[in-house]
Amino acid sequence: MDLRGKKILVTGGAGFLGQHVVRKLVGRGVPQENISVPRSKEIDLRKKENCAAAVRGQDVVIHLAGTTGGIAFHKEHPAQTFYDNLMMGVELIEAARVSGVTKFVTIGSATEYPEHAPLPFKEENLWLGPSEEIHVPYAIAKKMLLVEAQAYRKQYGFNGIHLLMANMYGPGDYKSSFVLPTLVKRIRAAEEEKCGYIEVWGTGKATRDFLYVEDAAEGIVLATEKYDSSEPVNIASGEEVSIRKAVTTLARLMDFKGEIRWDKAMPDGQLRRMLDASRAEKEFGFRASTDFDTGIKKTLQSHL
Repeated sequence: MDLRGKKILVTGGAGFLGQHVVRKLVGRGVPQENISVPRSKEIDLRKKENCAAAVRGQDVVIHLAGTTGGIAFHKEHPAQTFYDNLMMGVELIEAARVSGVTKFVTIGSATEYPEHAPLPFKEENLWLGPSEEIHVPYAIAKKMLLVEAQAYRKQYGFNGIHLLMANMYGPGDYKSSFVLPTLVKRIRAAEEEKCGYIEVWGTGKATRDFLYVEDAAEGIVLATEKYDSSEPVNIASGEEVSIRKAVTTLARLMDFKGEIRWDKAMPDGQLRRMLDASRAEKEFGFRASTDFDTGIKKTLQSHL
């Protein structure tokens, strides 16, 4: 699909990931005026009539908007997380079908994978078991959008694709409660307050697949251009990094000399998480190009 002449709706386009996706689209030659970015304060996409209005006249929808956060957020807001993500996605997909949208891109999450899926996580193992308990409301809401897209393809010929994203980080992630920006804030606060330590949840043994946001945006745009299958596909670095390594890397690059205290009474979350990105490379040529150390340096330089 040549995106240059398309009208493209990017929900969440003003957010952390969305800003990078919009820049990638513009870099591909899509005129800025062809990209619609609805603001959550102005339009509630949980409501059917608002979704219908948002997709009217659009050729492509890239659905990035969502209600999510780290372990603490999902633990404290399970109902909101489930309802918001399910309703936004379900109503947008239906509105897009009715409106004749050519392609719908749904952004899913690595948390959709079973808690004890074999590593690296492969798309064919998505339904082997339940997700980690804390993330179940979010993960199930996202999985239902995959089910909806596949059902709509079978019955209506609707071209919906589902991308499973690894843990993203990078410039512009100022407000989220995800692990890396949270750690940066804690280190900076400790330095400002002249505190000799920071506290980090868990043991540090848990691992994650950290994906630099510019790589994530490139994967999304490539999939929008070139991927038309009903099967979900991972967008990931394929690199397994422990939380302990992430913390020590941040401390080193931020020249933090204080103590790192591990609060073992708090949850680690899923013990290991790394995604197999080979399907994305095979199907549409995506391969993450930013290693963890380089991505962290770029992130810190942007004054996260």
